[in-house]
Amino acid sequence: MKKIGVLNAPLSRVIASMGHTDKIVICDSGLPIPKNADVVDLALTKNIPRFLDVLRIILEELEVEKAIIAKELVEGNTVLFQEIQKLLPNKEIEEVQHENFKKLSRENGDVAFVRTGEATAFANIILISGVTFG
Repeated sequence: MKKIGVLNAPLSRVIASMGHTDKIVICDSGLPIPKNADVVDLALTKNIPRFLDVLRIILEELEVEKAIIAKELVEGNTVLFQEIQKLLPNKEIEEVQHENFKKLSRENGDVAFVRTGEATAFANIILISGVTFG
């Protein structure tokens, strides 16, 4: 039995299989997800698990080069935005319009989705995988 890190087997597989510039989307319970997407659905009920809890755990294992969030999150939920900034110190956080965020989350085949139970508008982030060497 695995004793540390991500215990959810499908999520652990997604993180372990990511290469440089691959994307993982951590999303609220309302973000539209393409039907054929690789999805780890963690949502149990409203706000369980929370977006920030899932983000914290994933960041313990994933090297992140850059993140993308919706401008609407920055403008409408400064507390959540500040928490994201604390979790990603010295990392670029790009802000895009929510409609563009949805388009970006559908691009290419190198995207996996982690659906949380979060019921807060725009609580979504695209993490772009970095490398742990050189």
